[in-house]
Amino acid sequence: MTSTVSKCPVSKFAADFNPFTNPYLADPYTPLAQARREEPVFYSPELDYFVVTRYADVRAIFRDIKSFSAEIALEPITPMFESSIQKIIEVGYVPGPALVNEDEPGHMKRRRRLSGMFTPESVAALEPRIRALVSGYIDEFVRRGNADIVEDMVWEVPALVAFLFMGVPDEDVQRVKQFATRRTLLTWGRPNEAEQNTLIDEIGDYWNFCKQHVERTRQNMGTDFVSEVIRANEEDPELFDEISMYNLMLNFLFAAHETTTNASANGIKTLLEHPDQWRAICEDPSLIPNAVEEILRYSSSVIAWRRLALKTVTVGGVEIPEGSKVLVVLGSANHDEEMFADGKQFDIRREGAARHLSFGIGTHTCLGAPVARLEMRVIIEELTRRLPHLQIKPGQTFTYSPNTSFRGPEHVLVQWDPTQNPVPEDRPLS
Repeated sequence: MTSTVSKCPVSKFAADFNPFTNPYLADPYTPLAQARREEPVFYSPELDYFVVTRYADVRAIFRDIKSFSAEIALEPITPMFESSIQKIIEVGYVPGPALVNEDEPGHMKRRRRLSGMFTPESVAALEPRIRALVSGYIDEFVRRGNADIVEDMVWEVPALVAFLFMGVPDEDVQRVKQFATRRTLLTWGRPNEAEQNTLIDEIGDYWNFCKQHVERTRQNMGTDFVSEVIRANEEDPELFDEISMYNLMLNFLFAAHETTTNASANGIKTLLEHPDQWRAICEDPSLIPNAVEEILRYSSSVIAWRRLALKTVTVGGVEIPEGSKVLVVLGSANHDEEMFADGKQFDIRREGAARHLSFGIGTHTCLGAPVARLEMRVIIEELTRRLPHLQIKPGQTFTYSPNTSFRGPEHVLVQWDPTQNPVPEDRPLS
């Protein structure tokens, strides 16, 4: 940080702000509401970041690509220890461009080249496979009367969909599951030196897996995402070099899995905590698409993202010096009463719910957003159809990964009377 930042007065609220521990992890929205009221832009000594909490400011930062760079989006928020830097070299991991951490003009050229994979027609073609996956997982527990929605379904379905999209065999699902957890802690958490080194070892393994998959795909090209990246590399090796291909695969698999798992877990938990709204979508499935948008707004799976100030700029009346790091808190923006009336309330019929910033906005809007929306819709449709009497198990404590940016419950325990399942084939055998 510059000397300007070191002289900046730090309030008690800013000094106490710690996104890695409770009570923030359990309920970030209460302190974030206080920040929006009292100190909407503040410098956090814990993070060494400026924190931005209001909708208008977050939106403006995303759109101002001349003042704010995306280059730190995948940089570990906890600086690397010297031993960790050496270990990165040893394992052969080469961090590099992956769209989400790129600036113009290269970012948009690469994004446009791959955008054909996310057309409405391409995404719609995934629905039968996604529905079959979801139905298969429900089959495994529907007669049981209890489940952990995360472990029993939404931890695996997004991984399998990502594998389908990337052309990775289903049998490799265990590897991506482990990687998702490790990447979150390494990049957005507070690991100590020993933990950081262990995480790098594991991510090194996954880096090598990505390299191997790219190479095996070269030998058997298909219509999947990795095949398309390889074609782009063959057309223009400078636009997509070898390192960028490996990083794209590594980061797309992570993003497709982690964000949709969290969003789905948040959604089911939230709906069951509002039983009147759960009943409403069971009775009227046409409400589900807007319910998905309200879930994304109300309980953001990507609660914060990052930018680097390319020049000194004033945000919300606070001067942010050139070279400063900025944490834009999407979850707070999505609750901002200036944009969403009664923003702290969950309402599946809310008008304008889709104005949320959970997928970003502007040039870096998430490419995979249509796939995530489709997965969430199908999961909710199938659960409401087959388990409309689903209830959240009382007395459980919800836990969350200690990191700045990704938020979803690690477990969601649910229960129901299987003898009351509306589909006869779903009832226990007598």
